Amino acid sequence: MTDVEVVGSGPNALAAAVTLARAGLSVRVFERMSHLGGGARTAETVAPGFRHDTCSAVHPLAVASPFFRAFGLARRVAFVTPEISFAHPLSAADGGSGIAYRDLDRTVDALGADGPAYRRLIAPLAAHAREVARFTGSPLLRVPPHPMVTARFGLRALAQGTSAWNAGFSGTVAPSMITGVAAHAIAPQPSVVAAAAGLALQTHAHAGGWPIPLGGSQAISDALADDLRAHGGEIILDHDVASLDELTARAVVLDVTPRALVRLAGERMPTRYRRQLERFRYGSGSAKVQFALSGPVPWTDERIAGAGTVHIGGTRAQIAAGEREVLAGRHAASPYVLVSQPSAFDPSRAPAGQHALWAYTHVPTGSTVDQTAAVTRAIEEVAPGFRDLILASQSTTAAELAAANPNYIGGDIGAGAATLRQLLARPVLGAEPWRTPMGGVYLCGASTSPGPGVHGQSGWFAARSVLRHEFGMARTPALAP
Repeated sequence: MTDVEVVGSGPNALAAAVTLARAGLSVRVFERMSHLGGGARTAETVAPGFRHDTCSAVHPLAVASPFFRAFGLARRVAFVTPEISFAHPLSAADGGSGIAYRDLDRTVDALGADGPAYRRLIAPLAAHAREVARFTGSPLLRVPPHPMVTARFGLRALAQGTSAWNAGFSGTVAPSMITGVAAHAIAPQPSVVAAAAGLALQTHAHAGGWPIPLGGSQAISDALADDLRAHGGEIILDHDVASLDELTARAVVLDVTPRALVRLAGERMPTRYRRQLERFRYGSGSAKVQFALSGPVPWTDERIAGAGTVHIGGTRAQIAAGEREVLAGRHAASPYVLVSQPSAFDPSRAPAGQHALWAYTHVPTGSTVDQTAAVTRAIEEVAPGFRDLILASQSTTAAELAAANPNYIGGDIGAGAATLRQLLARPVLGAEPWRTPMGGVYLCGASTSPGPGVHGQSGWFAARSVLRHEFGMARTPALAP
């Protein structure tokens, strides 16, 4: 009999599998698709020779999360870290583009009068980036290991999460940069949850940076899979698990949503727990557009070409308005668009002289509207001539995202709404939210604490819980190469 069976092969599922295999247990992973990786996958989907990431493309947490540090990911996968973590195009009338250099001092200098306020917000966090990663990558119900850092982070999230978020700033650029990062959370602007997510990412932008894996996100999944197999683990592709009754291992770890767990468990699930999971809410959708380009994006501000990530959406007020429209169930007239051109840093991603461009925007849940025109228009506004470079493109609507990956309900790539309640109870309130009341059944993935992102934390925490409760192992196994 296999000791542990894992359902799914995304970063959290593989993190759990690696940890359990390193502890000496027999582990088998089931993946419904013909390929592994979940949200960390790379493929030629637009045109031959152009390798695009199917979901996440830039990975601040790949070098910052405690799991990946323990796993030694930076020694297994080659990364390139752009000098500019992110850029935020704005018109001259709005103060010009915001450039977030990894070097905080350089960023502050470029912000002029608002530089000191930006420094006061970010510097105390960037100086303790590892502690921030540990705090934000753990359940909030646990006693924080670094209370002073946690307090500084919390006070800043409260300040940026209310209508007083402009206090201390006199211009437009710095606040827009902050909101451009916070909008990753797909949450109301301002809100404490969005501010916390943004501050965590901004901390890493001015510490370890926002790295891009050479070869694409698939390299991260492959490194995890290779380690699992090296320690006796097995991965079975093209195997869709329809019921928990199909799984016979002593323990089961599921990288699925609460909704899927309810379906898989059937009558085995206690009524009270079922009701808790049924109260879990899912967020707005995302729509992707991938481009094959004949040349680099012709940004009006040439500095933006050095950024690994670009946030398009205008000023802080304009981004907030657009996100409100989406949360109200409408397509934004002026959408927020997140863009990355990894081929500018990794030549293997596109044929010589050509480029692969990755973009997504936020849309209402379940949207079936093709966003190619909207995304192209948004990029064209800050990079005139972009349209003329397009060789091919591929659109994936929110509904199509959901069909391709059951964890993306309605196109929600975060697998759960970013609300204050679900920041604390993800998916339920408890010190070990990965452990279910069904004996030997554990949940991991973006629907569980600490939430979305390619960090491996949810799987690592779930695996450690399995080791303690099912196998009596108190020590976490070493994960280093």
